[in-house]
Amino acid sequence: MTISEAQRLVDQWIKAYGVRYFSELTNMAVLTEEVGEMARIMARRYGDQSFKPGEKDSLGDEMADVLWVLLCIANQTGIDLTEELRRNIEKKTARDKDRHINNKKLGGE
Repeated sequence: MTISEAQRLVDQWIKAYGVRYFSELTNMAVLTEEVGEMARIMARRYGDQSFKPGEKDSLGDEMADVLWVLLCIANQTGIDLTEELRRNIEKKTARDKDRHINNKKLGGE
């Protein structure tokens, strides 16, 4: 599935089952909540915390929740994430093409 297809699929789902998008501000709060849920699992899986009894290690599901809400926000604000990601990669390439390779902390020269 492409990013554009994912944006269309989310939009179709919202129109078929979600009645309407939450407001942009509500979705921003929901995105923050979902990122927090993902962070909780990361802290338990890779950090120093441990899972509580009954708590699920559902990192992929939480990542999908983050992506879902991000796609909702993109749709409702008219952002083409495919194009924005392409431009962002070009920006990072122009800015950082030598920076990380030459970073001794990363094992570079």
